Amino acid sequence: MEYIEHLKKDKKLAAFINGPVHERIQPHKNIPLQLIGSIMSQQLSTKVVDVIYKRFLALYNNKPPKPQQIIDTPGEALRGIGLSNAKVNYVKNVAAFCMEHKITDKKLHAMSNEDIITLLTQIKGVGKWTVEMLLMFALGREDVFSIDDYGVRSAMIKMYKLDKLDKKKLNERLLKISGKWSPYRTYGCLYCWHLKDNAPVVEKA
Repeated sequence: MEYIEHLKKDKKLAAFINGPVHERIQPHKNIPLQLIGSIMSQQLSTKVVDVIYKRFLALYNNKPPKPQQIIDTPGEALRGIGLSNAKVNYVKNVAAFCMEHKITDKKLHAMSNEDIITLLTQIKGVGKWTVEMLLMFALGREDVFSIDDYGVRSAMIKMYKLDKLDKKKLNERLLKISGKWSPYRTYGCLYCWHLKDNAPVVEKA
């Protein structure tokens, strides 16, 4: 695999590369629903997310709902599947934003990573990390570095023996190191998560 050979040029990272991980970086359909799934998964275990998401789809006869259907769903019904009040609002925010801005798979695939982050972080409840995960695991972008991800930071601090007390200098070092992984920074993050056994929750629509 080309990305493996490229990342192995980083000798410290190479020690933790023991096979391919590209099967996780594939574009998926219905990106707006993927984003809603990401909102649901925040701060929850994979097991809990699976249960909530199945309940969510059951509200729509196990078919992927359209944004208008989600907007029309009573808040009580969404709270009934296990979502907090805040997440109910965030889910509806995403659905309304996607309708208002005519967000489609085609539109997002035509945009740059930076433009997608700028666009989607306008939604209340959607932060940069959430969009970075969407770029990686729903849009299949190969060159995304999530500098604020706990698992990525922890793994890199351990691998490169970095000083974590000075956050500014640490961020500069992380960006410099990850810059050498480009154009395959997403895969670099995956290997970091493998090292920490701390892969993020990825919900598939």
